[in-house]
Amino acid sequence: MSTSKIEWTEQTWNPITGCTKVSPGCKFCYAEAMAKRLEAMNTPGYENGFKLSLMPDRLTQPLKRKKPTKYFVNSMSDLFHEEVPFSFIDEIFSVIEKTPHHVYQLLTKRADRMSQYFQDKKAPTNAWLGVSVEDQKYGIPRIDQLRRVDSSIRFLSVEPLLEDLGKIDLSDIHWVIVGGESGPNAREMKPEWVESIQEQCKTANVSFFFKQWGGWGADGKKRSKKANGRLFSGKTWDEMPVHIIEGSL
Repeated sequence: MSTSKIEWTEQTWNPITGCTKVSPGCKFCYAEAMAKRLEAMNTPGYENGFKLSLMPDRLTQPLKRKKPTKYFVNSMSDLFHEEVPFSFIDEIFSVIEKTPHHVYQLLTKRADRMSQYFQDKKAPTNAWLGVSVEDQKYGIPRIDQLRRVDSSIRFLSVEPLLEDLGKIDLSDIHWVIVGGESGPNAREMKPEWVESIQEQCKTANVSFFFKQWGGWGADGKKRSKKANGRLFSGKTWDEMPVHIIEGSL
């Protein structure tokens, strides 16, 4: 486990590493590039590079941490990847249930498999379940799959935002994260796309979190992610589903 630089979490927990691409949001995957660097550095756990690998020796890591922590689960993979057995997912959720003082944020592009896993069960109250929504064709349909899951928190990670998403059905969604793509091949995110999502969140009373502009600024110019910053409409948007956080921690 390690402290995370991701703005909406605190620590990452990766009992699985590696993945395969399923949609346009995966094209310039940050986790793939990072896994290759870690493999080159002979970092334990990345001997297989970005090939899907189960790490059972990491399962007990959160049990050892007493301080209440928000964990992003599998930042270097996808929990609901087709090659991850449901039995191993069961083990991960067993740890989540044994540590109610932590909050676990789980994000997937495989919403259909997540819905299948939860068809006869409810997610632990300290597990937040989310789907990636990068465009209309691949991303938007995942929202309906997410709604089928009985979860205390359902969230959308709209990153990288690749186009105008149009009208979004935000019913039973509690939190929306929006961000532009970073890296040398970053695709541009238009300010009006973000504005549309923020306005819809406000109308639907859904928490809105603006993560970053990424490699393109609001002015349409390409520069470093740090230089573009996180300001949207002149402010930092760090909204969280507070009522759930207060109830969990």
